[in-house]
Order: sequence, then C-alpha cells, then structure tokens
Amino acid sequence: MDAKEITFDNLPQAVAYLVNEVTAIKQLVENRQNPVIAERRLPIGIDAACQIIGKAKPTVYALVKKRLLPCYKNGKKLYFFEDELIEWIGRGKKKTLEEINDEVEATYRTKSKMLKPGGRK
Repeated sequence: MDAKEITFDNLPQAVAYLVNEVTAIKQLVENRQNPVIAERRLPIGIDAACQIIGKAKPTVYALVKKRLLPCYKNGKKLYFFEDELIEWIGRGKKKTLEEINDEVEATYRTKSKMLKPGGRK
C-alpha cells in the first residue's frame, strides 16, 4: 500500500497494513536477538589473573612455568583469558565421597560382568 493511496475510505485497510508490517518487523527483531553473538575475548594481564584465581604472582608464574595454567606469551608479557582461568579452576574440583563411591560401584559392576561365565566374548 502506498502512502498516496490513503484516504478516509480506505483508512481501516491502511491501519491493518501497518499492523501487519509492525508485526513482521517485530518478528525480525526478535529473531535477530535470539542468536548468540560471539563475545570478544579480551586478554587480561597477570594482576587480573591473580585476582581471578586467588593466587599470588609467584604462584601464578610457577604454575605457568610448569604449564599447568593456560596462558599466552607475547614477548616477555603473559596474557590470560578469564574464561580459560575459570575453566581451569573448575577442573580442579575435588570429588565427594558419594561420587567416589558411585565410580567404585560402576567399576565393580563392569568387572563383575566380565568375570561371570559368558561375560567375555
């Protein structure tokens, strides 16, 4: 519908047309907001890394030297990414007694099936 065609007589059709257009635009905007936009990962220095993992600088340097802590080196400067440091902390989780017992039971069940006659193929 063109703006030149709007008259008092066809006003209801013009409003309906505009409502449809607004609905279509709204759907486009909502669909654009749903996809996850990749965030830029900005490197941080050793001071920020120390704060994130709660360790002193000498400890961080020792962990880097042993290649236990994920880092990047450009020249003489170390760089870290916050998400990698948080993931590193998560990998150090101590298992609960319940988790250890569950693993032992699962291993025991697997081995007992293999030891039964006809268990091996």
